[in-house]
Amino acid sequence: MPGKCSLPSRGKQRLYLRPGGAFLWWLLSKRAPVKNGAGEALPAESLRPVWAGLGLPRRRLGGFPGSPAPGRRPSRPAAGKGPGRAGGGGGGGARGERAGRAMRETFLRCPLRTAAGRVLVSLPPGGEFLLGTPELVGRTSGQGFCIPVQEMVAVRLGATRDGEEDPPEAESCFTVFFVQREKQECWRLGMLEFTAPPKSQLAVRWVNALQSWIHHHGVTRPKSLLVFINPVGGRGRAVEIYQGQVAPLFTLAGIHVQVLETCHANEARDYILQQDLSDFDGLVSVGGDGTFNELMHALIDRTQQKAGGSENDIDAELLSPRLRIGIIPAGSTDCICFATVGTNDPITSALHIVIGDSQPMDVCSIWHNGKLLRYSVSLVGYGFYGDVVSTSEKYRWMGPMRYTYAGAKALLRNCSYEGTVEFQVARTEEANPRDQTRCRSGCAVCSESSKQLPAGTEEENLSEPEQHKDGEWQQVQGRFLAVNLTSMSSACPKSPEGLSPCAHLADGTADLILVHECSALSFLRHLTRHTNGSDQFDLPFVSVYRVRAIRFTSKVEDHKDGEPVVQRRKGLCGGQCQEEPPTSCWTCDGETLQHTDISVRVHGRLIHLFARGIEQAPCRLPADPREGQS
Repeated sequence: MPGKCSLPSRGKQRLYLRPGGAFLWWLLSKRAPVKNGAGEALPAESLRPVWAGLGLPRRRLGGFPGSPAPGRRPSRPAAGKGPGRAGGGGGGGARGERAGRAMRETFLRCPLRTAAGRVLVSLPPGGEFLLGTPELVGRTSGQGFCIPVQEMVAVRLGATRDGEEDPPEAESCFTVFFVQREKQECWRLGMLEFTAPPKSQLAVRWVNALQSWIHHHGVTRPKSLLVFINPVGGRGRAVEIYQGQVAPLFTLAGIHVQVLETCHANEARDYILQQDLSDFDGLVSVGGDGTFNELMHALIDRTQQKAGGSENDIDAELLSPRLRIGIIPAGSTDCICFATVGTNDPITSALHIVIGDSQPMDVCSIWHNGKLLRYSVSLVGYGFYGDVVSTSEKYRWMGPMRYTYAGAKALLRNCSYEGTVEFQVARTEEANPRDQTRCRSGCAVCSESSKQLPAGTEEENLSEPEQHKDGEWQQVQGRFLAVNLTSMSSACPKSPEGLSPCAHLADGTADLILVHECSALSFLRHLTRHTNGSDQFDLPFVSVYRVRAIRFTSKVEDHKDGEPVVQRRKGLCGGQCQEEPPTSCWTCDGETLQHTDISVRVHGRLIHLFARGIEQAPCRLPADPREGQS
């Protein structure tokens, strides 16, 4: 097909026909001979694909030279070929034939009217994108759009204005709801309304076609969810957030939801362990990190119990649960949501759930004397962070400010603790804790790690085993202000880079950060680097390792009478600390552990979240045709 075609017209004006241009309608009605730039007439056979691509009513094609006779269908792909067979049953059933016809109808292209004017809308073969280009040459390019079908939330017949759906009497309008990206990783629900010619049935065809492709590409989308709401977590706004911002999105997407508002601790855990979950495609936590951890622990325990695994075998391989977990942030910190999505915005998290994103995550298991204590996906910390969490429990009435107060108090005390850290270094050529890379959506390091996974069972796969050529166990002994282990960046709004900016979500490793004894001012310098973007590891008293397992043993010296030695350290202002016990305590994702001597093992890609990781600043296309006009 030539780049442009011309035809004679009145006066000295000359009209041009470009592929996909607006004059195709005029030519079709006038049946004027079409010529190329050299003045040669083009055969109708070369133009027929363009006419058919317009999706016009068949009566307009009838009578055109070389076009099918009136009432005769154009040739279509043979049955069983093309995307119409995707997801269909055996050969030639009525349902499969209808599905095939619906999928073949998706090859559409025609002008439609939007709020900003007429746009040539097309759905290319494969149904991956809905494309729109200005119909008239010379109009601003801001009218164009490109909407991935995988990021469409829903398609509805009729116009939607002010959140109310008008009855589709004329069936000439339809609305596409989709993911619209904004700044700082936030997503919003975008809407684009299209109007087709009256009585053309084009709107119905477009809705059927788009819905077919959404179903075809959205095999990972949840159809039924079990939602747990913690009404007292964080700022106590979990119910308001869910009902006002999240529930309408689930309803729009056609997701069946069962909601359980918890009344006491471990209620969600008991429900998950005891009830039948076969009808659900995922769990949703509406609350803080504590609510998510309760769901995660219950789901992992349920999976291992169902498989008959031993709870107290540190060498056993854990099975990955079938269900994914979604996080609607409504807590104090929401570190896990921030590190996996990039923002603590409930609407963004809800949209990730709706479109069925899946993000694998490593999980650490914590053991004491061969007994499982807890699981962790964020921070396992001893010393400073353990003191902060244990102290903050006494001031829960202060809300989120209790962490700031407890942190300042621990910094002023500047207490260090003696112990021995043993760890198995992960020999990874692809990445290290200081390579200045970031784990982002589609991370190559995490993808390479997934190739080592075994096949597993039909519904549940084994987590990544420790069959790596890793180094021997190493040992560091001394006094530490902090011993931190994190299998993710542990980023949060106050620390956008996190404790370990280069940690990966699903590579089967964790980053061990040792802060050796130093002055309070030096430690304060280390802490401030978490917020100003500087390298917090580029200090002489800080060391970091990428590991697969660790063991920690505290050292307690005794007096002759058996009483433990009381440590006294100089605080920030040079004064002596108050009497402190010789050992600190461990914090595991915000929960305090009762034992100081522990072992930790990393289980690669054990769970999956409704997320996709933080996106690399994507090329933002205007979702609303009115964007770009001023």
